[in-house]
Amino acid sequence: MLRMEIALFMVLAFVAFFYFSAGRKSTPLHRTFSVLLVVVLIHLVLDGVTVYTVHHLETVPRFLNDAVHRLFLGSMVLVIYLFYQYIAILVEEETGKPRRLDWPARIFLAVAELGNFLLPITYTVTPAGNYSSGPYMLVPYWGVAFYLLLCAGLLAINWRQIDKKKKSVIGIALTIEFVVCILQGLHHTWLISGMGLTLMTLSFYLTLENPDILRAELTEQKMSMLYLKSQVNPHFLYNTLDTIRIQAQLNGDKRVADLLMRLVDFFRLSVKVDRPMVSLDDELELLEAYMELMCYRYPELQCEYDIDPDLGAMQVPNFILQPIVENSLLHGLKNKGYRGTVRISARKTAEEKLEILVCDSGGGFAEGKKAAIDEMLRSYAKQAPKLTGNSIGILNVQKRIKLLCGREFGLSYTENPTGGVTAHLLLPLTEEEQ
Repeated sequence: MLRMEIALFMVLAFVAFFYFSAGRKSTPLHRTFSVLLVVVLIHLVLDGVTVYTVHHLETVPRFLNDAVHRLFLGSMVLVIYLFYQYIAILVEEETGKPRRLDWPARIFLAVAELGNFLLPITYTVTPAGNYSSGPYMLVPYWGVAFYLLLCAGLLAINWRQIDKKKKSVIGIALTIEFVVCILQGLHHTWLISGMGLTLMTLSFYLTLENPDILRAELTEQKMSMLYLKSQVNPHFLYNTLDTIRIQAQLNGDKRVADLLMRLVDFFRLSVKVDRPMVSLDDELELLEAYMELMCYRYPELQCEYDIDPDLGAMQVPNFILQPIVENSLLHGLKNKGYRGTVRISARKTAEEKLEILVCDSGGGFAEGKKAAIDEMLRSYAKQAPKLTGNSIGILNVQKRIKLLCGREFGLSYTENPTGGVTAHLLLPLTEEEQ
């Protein structure tokens, strides 16, 4: 039996090495899985120690046996609690619903751990093997059952809103642990609890946290971005060049040269794809070139900026503002003859995050349109990469923010009381590492 615990530890240690050596953004989901990996490894060590001590009751001091058994079962409850936390965070990201059971789960964890360390412990000796028993066993085992039922409830209630792959993984992992718990309950001498927890951890790692899968998603998004940049709206290019051509025919003043220069600037900046993250100043330089051309085409269109100068060095995903502003023009101000204002502002929030706002004075959302956009942005992970259609820009922006910055960041929309809409881009407040 001890050999199984050693084998499980070695397998999970190998997984942990690859997981922690892979570069990734720090998100609540990844941080929770990181803690989970460490606690499971500690639990497997304690599992192996207790397998030895419980079979050597005559030589191992009683106080040492009691101590390692209590630590072993205490760590088991903590592992299952962390599985609940991981699944709860994942469900929150998938559905947008806040986690309402965190405090009850923490209180139950404290009660379970307290009972585990205070209640009496005894040992049962049988020809098939020895195992710990007594009142203290009831508390951690009820704790495991409580958290597994919480996880199953989260999965059942939100079944339709969770990505098919993710809910399948969670369902399989919970089934494995339920089966192992039942077998352990029927055969006390089997001592296979570590196997169930290891299999749950491996299932999450291989399907949800695998660095290769995450890198593949980033590569997919980068290729999508490259395609977008190579397919900059041809109507904008042709119409702008035609405007410049007509102006050149009318008079050959310096303004034409300036317009051509801004057009060159725009395309020069828009094809910079060597870095996924750029400074806010660089991103605004591209946007200013685009808006100068648009404002010249449409003289009654105005663009205003309200940028905190201290935020210029902050890092933002490359090429995220122009698609948002273009969306405001096409869907907000086009029907008003491009008469109105687009206002771009950037500020630091009270939570020490960067928020960029793109506010337009257009006609606002058509009936039912906002709900459709909200759903698309919320379920971005389920949306296949789009290369055509009106929503390609904002979907691409949402996917890249989530992948590059973390799932707690992203794009959202609100309607303005005075008309028009505001795009909210929430980003981390980080500067480029020197």
